[in-house]
Amino acid sequence: MKIVITGATGFLGGRLLERLSEDGPANVELIAVGRTLKPGNVIEQDCVRYELGNLEDASFVHDVLRGADKVVHAAALSAQMGPPGAFERANVTVTQNVVKACLQHGIERLVLISSPSVYFQLKDLPNLQESDPLPPPINVYARTKREAEQVVQDSGVPHVILRPRALIGRGDTVILPRVIRAHQEGRLRRMGTGQNKVDLTPVSNVVDAIVLSLDAKGDALNQVYNISNGAPIPLWPLLDDVFDRLGFEPVNKHISMHVAKWIARTLEWHAKWLNGHKEPALTVYGIGTLTKTFAMDISKARNLLGYEPRQSVQEALEEFLHWHNPSRS
Repeated sequence: MKIVITGATGFLGGRLLERLSEDGPANVELIAVGRTLKPGNVIEQDCVRYELGNLEDASFVHDVLRGADKVVHAAALSAQMGPPGAFERANVTVTQNVVKACLQHGIERLVLISSPSVYFQLKDLPNLQESDPLPPPINVYARTKREAEQVVQDSGVPHVILRPRALIGRGDTVILPRVIRAHQEGRLRRMGTGQNKVDLTPVSNVVDAIVLSLDAKGDALNQVYNISNGAPIPLWPLLDDVFDRLGFEPVNKHISMHVAKWIARTLEWHAKWLNGHKEPALTVYGIGTLTKTFAMDISKARNLLGYEPRQSVQEALEEFLHWHNPSRS
């Protein structure tokens, strides 16, 4: 069996490649697609072959997928702001290229890694379900991820679409490091009630969901699934614990929601019109992440995919802290 993984040099793609190279099907051939290889991040197994190139090049995608049986499309441009054209090329055009190649080569399964950002609203969202109507997109990333989903859904390629929430664990360079960096630089403020709960998802559990999706059959196919631990936790106590474990002072400065939203919208306007869409220090999406409950119902994934979270958030947090700063963990 030949499986192509796009975004294989990233956090999720790399962990999936690691899992399949160790515990995948017998005689599996893994094609790891990425732009660059990071030193120390290469899996040296006979079953793994790296293909470096630009997925915006349709001919490259066509060549990479030749002879494949299944594809996991995890490559994406993920940020809260940026040039719209860059997101459209990376998230929509690339998905179109992947779908076209899947059709040309008769790929039997496509797993698309999407995003729960398609649900985002600046309010508490305690029980999000896949059937919920989607609001207007909060940013270009959410818009292009929804468009990518539509490309796959309209393609006729047998598929599974996953919306995994806030991945953490060894190798995370985005979720927790972003908050840690903001605190180190003195930019983090407490806001809201401090009672909001969030879904965090160990990356190993998302890998489980992908493996299940690769073998999905019958009613489990051609579906969208929320993926998390299904156990939202209070955000600020968790952050306080992380900061304490790393030897940082607690976040003591506060800012009102009204002022924070005014600052964020001003910064976003400036970034959009005067600063080349460069992501500002504070965004409306960021405010929502820090102040509002965001939790997803994963019963559909449990019932149809057989997904069950195996690693706890606390275990993934320990894994991250040991990797991020071994001397303090």
